[in-house]
Formats: sequence, C-alpha cells, structure tokens
Amino acid sequence: MSSQALALAGRAVVITAGGTREPIDPVRYLGNRSTGRMGNALALAAAELGASVTLITTVAAPDDRRIQVVAVDTAEEMNAAVRAALPGSAVLIMAAAVADYRVAEVAQRKLKKRDALTLELLPTVDILRSLATDPVRDGLMVVGFAAETDDLEANAMAKLAHKRLDLIVLNDVSRADIGMASDDNEVTVYDAGGVVGHISQRAKPRVAAALLDIIKRRLR
Repeated sequence: MSSQALALAGRAVVITAGGTREPIDPVRYLGNRSTGRMGNALALAAAELGASVTLITTVAAPDDRRIQVVAVDTAEEMNAAVRAALPGSAVLIMAAAVADYRVAEVAQRKLKKRDALTLELLPTVDILRSLATDPVRDGLMVVGFAAETDDLEANAMAKLAHKRLDLIVLNDVSRADIGMASDDNEVTVYDAGGVVGHISQRAKPRVAAALLDIIKRRLR
C-alpha cells in the first residue's frame, strides 16, 4: 500500500452531507437543493486515504464498509450527531447545507391547502458557530463550506472569521454547471490569510481528492 493511501491513517474524520429538513407538518418540510454528492465524495476520498470516516448525512450514503454512516434529518439532529462523533477526531468537514430556519411550531397533522399560509420561523442551531469556543474545538481542524451567489470572497471570509474556521471552501451556487445538484464543482479554498488554493471545474470526486490533499498537508 502506497504512502498516499496511508496519508490519513490513524486519523478520524467527520464529514456532514446533504441538506437538513426542518418539518412543517408530518409530510412537508423546509429544505434546500443540496444532494449530498460533495459530502459523499469527500467521505470516499478520506476513506481512500486511510481515515476512519464518520459521515453524518440527510441523504443516501455511499455503500462502503469503511464509512460509518449516521442518518439525520434536522439541524438539531445533525448538531447532536456531530458533537457525538467529534471526540478523538482530527478533522470536521461541514459540507452539509444546514437550513437557517425551522418552523416555530410543527403541525401534528397535515396542513390543508389554503389561499395563504403564514409560518413563524426561528433560527436553527449554528453548528459551526457553537463549536467556535467549545473545548472540543481544541486540536480539531474545522473546514466549512460557503455556498454563495454574490460578494463571494467577502462572504466566505466573513464566515471563516465569525465561525473561527481553519479553512473555508467557497463555491458559486449561482452557476448552473457547478455546485448543488451538479456532477461538477469548482471551489476556492481560504484560510485567515486569504486564498490557499483554487480547484478548477471537475467532477466532484476529483474536487474532493484535491481538497483532501490540501487538508492533509495542513494537519499537525
């Protein structure tokens, strides 16, 4: 086995994938367009490098025995699963698209169609921000994703600083040929000093491999 295949051997890596689903009633939810393909690709790439991988996901996961899968639906469930998986981990990669809001009161029965419906929305838990000052953060490399449509770099850098991330991966989701629901992606990776690297448009498994290469070179 090559040294490349063993690059993350002995390291525990936690990855999130998919878009969370915040229930409105028993059949409806608030969600987003995330398919989980990027998170799944990252889980497979990390496993190929010998990592012990935990994939916390809202969508179907790769059928790979090297990957421990934890299925969740909501932001709160994902937060609990992430916190349970973090002790002893070296890296957290938050590739999931976590909903920003949840319904204040979930209906116990299916809501009937009407001319207008008003829902009170409350912020969901900000998983990365909640980890920023938590002792579990010590020694953990935290990688976030910024799916943006405008002011791309400024928004990504603001998120990196606000959530005390080690790296942030920016992708332009206003483009139809990359990002959510696409087979391809193109990303720019930043740390607090600015651009770390740019990964040009390619299939998501190849983006994942290139991103893992950046991450593993920065591990202590």
